[in-house]
Amino acid sequence: MTLPVFADFDTGVDDAVALVYLLASPDAELVGIAATGGNVAVQQVCHNNLALLELCGAAGVPVSRGADSPRSGAVPNSHGPQGLGYAELPPGTGRLTGYDAAAAWVAAAREHPEQLIGLATGPLTDLALALQTEPALPTLLRRLVIMGGAFSGELSGEAEFNIGFDPEAAEQVFSAWGAVAPQRLPIVCGLDLTRQIAITPTILARLAEGSVTRMLSDALRFYFEAHEARGHGYLAYLHDPLAAAVALEPALVTTHPAALRVELSPDARGRTIPDWDARRPNALIGVAVDPAAFFDRFVSRVSAFARRRG
Repeated sequence: MTLPVFADFDTGVDDAVALVYLLASPDAELVGIAATGGNVAVQQVCHNNLALLELCGAAGVPVSRGADSPRSGAVPNSHGPQGLGYAELPPGTGRLTGYDAAAAWVAAAREHPEQLIGLATGPLTDLALALQTEPALPTLLRRLVIMGGAFSGELSGEAEFNIGFDPEAAEQVFSAWGAVAPQRLPIVCGLDLTRQIAITPTILARLAEGSVTRMLSDALRFYFEAHEARGHGYLAYLHDPLAAAVALEPALVTTHPAALRVELSPDARGRTIPDWDARRPNALIGVAVDPAAFFDRFVSRVSAFARRRG
């Protein structure tokens, strides 16, 4: 069974890997992309998405420009000035749609009622704007997976980037799903979960050769160096590819329901605070994952796709 997927990317390195994973998955049909400013400015996000789609032979996937603000503080440089590390791609020949990303969310949900899988790997600004247009959006989606937040350990003491970029939008999204679709709570992949998915040069070397693999290698080499400079070792956390895999196969992670609150006060702005014992949860938070199971899927799917692309 092929699942229609709508993805909201702020396309940096790991978003690019997530995009390739979706296109490489035979059980997914990518029906649209929202380009949201985050890792890089929205115009660069649009460029990256169009160029990646062309490289992957999927230039027909619609890309809609989304929000470039609000912006809270400096953007980390772990993705490089253009967002794709050392990878350099010519501009894609495709064009943006004539409607914005919020409208694209709503249109895709209405076109695939109760079938569409939503994936958000960047700030939630455009999804919150879509809710203003279509408050019933939570009931129209089959499933929503969000990469964002941090829920345990020392990581939970600070705002994660995607949530901290636009905390008001995140709070609106979680509140809406809890109120409107309590049986379809979003699956949230936080940093404490996604940091368990660390790709190394050894794993990268398992991928079949091809133009797609060369792009991923160039992008991830920058990501490896950025992680090493921050003391994590010569590796890279695949935050967004894990969320993409979970969007297609929720059973890849163990989840726990919680009432998730996004802190909006100035002194703790953007922190995600879960109430694990709440009677009315608004999210399913990922608490465990098997990295080997993820990488088996990742290597198999991306290698087969790289071979097909040549």
